Amino acid sequence: MTHGILDKCFKLRENSTTIKTEVIAGLTTFMTMAYILAVNPFILSKAGMNPSAVFTATALSAGIGTIVMAFYANLPIGVAPGMGANSFFAFTVVIAMGNSWEFALTAVLFVGIIFIILTMCKIREAIVNCFPARLKHAISCGIGLFITFIGLINTGIIKTGQGVPLQLGNFKSAAVLLAIAGLIIAGVLLQKNVKGALLISILIITVIGIPFGVTKVQNGFSLLSLPPSLSPIFCKFDWHKIFTVDMAITVMVLLFMELFDTLGTLLGVATRARLLDSKGNVKNIKQALMADAVATTAGAILGTSTVTAYVESTAGVAEGGKTGLTALIIAVLFLLSLFISPIFLAIPSAATSPILIMVGLFMLTPIKELTFGDFSESIPFFLIMIMMPFSFSIADGIVIGTLAYVLLKILNGKTEELSIVIIVLAIFFAAKLIFLG
Repeated sequence: MTHGILDKCFKLRENSTTIKTEVIAGLTTFMTMAYILAVNPFILSKAGMNPSAVFTATALSAGIGTIVMAFYANLPIGVAPGMGANSFFAFTVVIAMGNSWEFALTAVLFVGIIFIILTMCKIREAIVNCFPARLKHAISCGIGLFITFIGLINTGIIKTGQGVPLQLGNFKSAAVLLAIAGLIIAGVLLQKNVKGALLISILIITVIGIPFGVTKVQNGFSLLSLPPSLSPIFCKFDWHKIFTVDMAITVMVLLFMELFDTLGTLLGVATRARLLDSKGNVKNIKQALMADAVATTAGAILGTSTVTAYVESTAGVAEGGKTGLTALIIAVLFLLSLFISPIFLAIPSAATSPILIMVGLFMLTPIKELTFGDFSESIPFFLIMIMMPFSFSIADGIVIGTLAYVLLKILNGKTEELSIVIIVLAIFFAAKLIFLG
């Protein structure tokens, strides 16, 4: 009976998937996302926010947004407070600009409300759908390189160099050696077509990491814990500066970051999961965009920075996740983490980051769509693909590649291949680079 209800709700048979596959996919994605439960409170605490309360807000906003993604959009995508946006919140809006964290939360609330309105009017949907097929493929490849870069940095396999931008990390480090072992284990299991290969690799490295001190199990480790109170940050808004230049700049930057990070992630994940319609557009795109808009609004009320679709969702898609049941598992685990956080926070990056590296390989499949002979297509494709990891930003990669695409098409007399929406978008991108950097 349960199987029938889930099949009807998430269209499992229609999407050629099973409950077991979706559960494994959800577990895998959550484990690659769980770091946000520790990192977000740490970053926002620099703005003066209570880290324990931010932990609760992080888990709740992720749970709420991902539940909406599960039931409303039926897509295998997890959402949570975004990296990058939280740093902008703490280090730029609060510390550099001298505003209060209450001011920053008010800006996040405005962003969420604006996104709900834009989504209802199908403006965000039109922006996503205006991208030509080859640029969508480029975004998927770029995200692959981007998350591979994140995985390599997080494992310590590469690090910031002295005199050079990057160099190899310390291969005598237990964390680096375990990360490499994780890559090998995942590769062997994938080659043997073992179901849940990526999840198994995470679990094995987490266990092996205990005696090496890589997996941190604190003294007095407790399975159950009550979630910290939200009261220090719940609904703490500052209405006194809503008509200031600082507020306008903050809202504009957050709108840009959220819009194009989510756009890139949705396109990348949907391409990898083959969840595109006959026109090459993401299925249920309006519903997916509404999920992160609702989550951002809820996150502001709860007390956290903007919430976005997570690129780590590609890890679950690589395990076969295709429906909202994968997202539901992610959401349930975020909500459970409120009570059993010590378990999830013990999983080291040495266990999860190798999975991001492997998924980066999977995401490069659309590179076969690159037409090398047509430079008005291949140059923008290449720029999107390399600028995402090199600028460490999905949004900036989309900006540079789109500008190149529009300019090359115009200069080569191929304006008929450009839509009005993408031309307007290119003008907006140029203004953004000139005035906001």
